[in-house]
Amino acid sequence: MNAQALVDERGELWLALAPLWLEREPGERDYAHMIEVIERHDLTLKELEWIFRLELAPVLGRQQMSMVGEWRRFDDYKLMKQLVAHNLRLTGWRRTSWMLFSGLTTMMTRHRWNELIARLMVERGETPP
Repeated sequence: MNAQALVDERGELWLALAPLWLEREPGERDYAHMIEVIERHDLTLKELEWIFRLELAPVLGRQQMSMVGEWRRFDDYKLMKQLVAHNLRLTGWRRTSWMLFSGLTTMMTRHRWNELIARLMVERGETPP
């Protein structure tokens, strides 16, 4: 897959989910927007989990841990470049490594992710865990 195809397929979703890594807790409008975008992409909960763990967390987790990171809002263009670069390299041993370490890269935002998934399940008429 090339960079433009990644942006076309995932860009909107990546940018919608990025606020999970910001300093502030997402608000009602943030969660509503995330759910709206997720629903447009028609993804299963399992697919979303892997996007969270493999496509987003390695990039945004580093941003969150950085002393000079952007914590209040992201520069969408810069973030998209980082996400595309990461995802173009996400094959073979890199993919396996991120799968193994994804618990570490997601732990700081897991509570927010769980809240989003619970809200998404309610939206879909499913029973949250």
